[in-house]
Amino acid sequence: MIDQNDVERIIKTLSADDMEGRATFTPGIDRAATFIEGEFKKIGLQPLTGETGFRQNIPPMVRTTVQKARLVINGKEIPADHFIISAGASFSWADMKDVEISRQAIGPGRGPGGGSVAVVSATVPARGPGGREAGSAVSAGTVRKQLLLRDTSATAMFKRQYDRAATGSVSAKAPADQTITVLGSFGDITSISVTAEVKSEAAPLFNVAAMIPGKSKPDEFVVFSGHYDHLGVRPGMKPDSIFNGADDDASGTTAMIELAKYYKKLNNNERTLIFVAFCAEEIGGYGARHFTTTVNPDKVVAMFNIEMIGKPSKWGQNSAFITGFERSDFGTILQRNLEGTAFKFYPDPYVKENLFYRSDNATLARLGVPAHTISTDQIDVDHDYHQVTDELKTLDVANITAAIRAIALSSRTIVSGKDTPTRVAKLER
Repeated sequence: MIDQNDVERIIKTLSADDMEGRATFTPGIDRAATFIEGEFKKIGLQPLTGETGFRQNIPPMVRTTVQKARLVINGKEIPADHFIISAGASFSWADMKDVEISRQAIGPGRGPGGGSVAVVSATVPARGPGGREAGSAVSAGTVRKQLLLRDTSATAMFKRQYDRAATGSVSAKAPADQTITVLGSFGDITSISVTAEVKSEAAPLFNVAAMIPGKSKPDEFVVFSGHYDHLGVRPGMKPDSIFNGADDDASGTTAMIELAKYYKKLNNNERTLIFVAFCAEEIGGYGARHFTTTVNPDKVVAMFNIEMIGKPSKWGQNSAFITGFERSDFGTILQRNLEGTAFKFYPDPYVKENLFYRSDNATLARLGVPAHTISTDQIDVDHDYHQVTDELKTLDVANITAAIRAIALSSRTIVSGKDTPTRVAKLER
């Protein structure tokens, strides 16, 4: 029932050059949403309760984009890909007056998913005339000027932040503070000069979501999801400028659509099934955050978030891993339903990457939902991750199809109401 040719058709469409990398706020993301809506309509799905269509609009937010910036520290110009600017309007610093400086490095602390991911900060005083120690009080209404010096030990963290910021940042309102995050090792800071042109505008955001109402348990929900945004177009990259995002996450979005088609054909779901393509995952997970406010987490029985299944896992064909495997018996249920098949689910082998809280499952997981991400990506050695080379030709469509079929088979007792995964421990906020 899950056809490999159809899998290839969908992922080929979503990762095509004319989707322009599906960056949030671009014509490409709108085209991708339109395509997903068309697939939902052909399948015969219904809009979510209370929605008039498949687009789940998010309350207007503000997008801020750095149009142009130049940073000089101690008389040396910093390369553009070594600093990130966060501000709500254009600004310039001609000296170090009132600039707060802190140094950041990866420390020994452990994050929610384990691994040395905590940021340790040591404050140092600003050196210029009128400067003051970082962390000193700021008068009400005063714009706070912050320089964060991120040590090279935090390069991976900086790169993720840089990738998210490349197409603009989103927030409920334009940030009042002026923050510059710089990657590199620096001694004493004796001079700073910066000019930044910043544009703020209203930001339309929307998920694409649909449902199949449950027969006997319509108030119990099972969610299947993937994010349909990616990084867009960045001139000057090689071999081309389009971040097609075939694996990240056209593969997961394709799986979500195929599972919707599968369960619509079966027409035997006792619980209500929700299928959602999340927006803005790459710039802060805003689609998943909004979705979480529209459902009662106590009624969500499980969430199958699917991310990057385009290549064989570290265990080879017919295998995938589940983030947060030990946090509920979700994975145990899935594996039990695959008895007699060649496919096997494993616990996440990349705990230092903190993947459980780095994808769209996180917002529901924090509220106690057994919301897990299924993936096959060897993230420690995947040279195409967040690169322009993440194209269909680098993927194994048979691997994608096998993973989708395994998810379909393994989810059946949860969909039917026979199995209910144990809840995840709520994360203190």
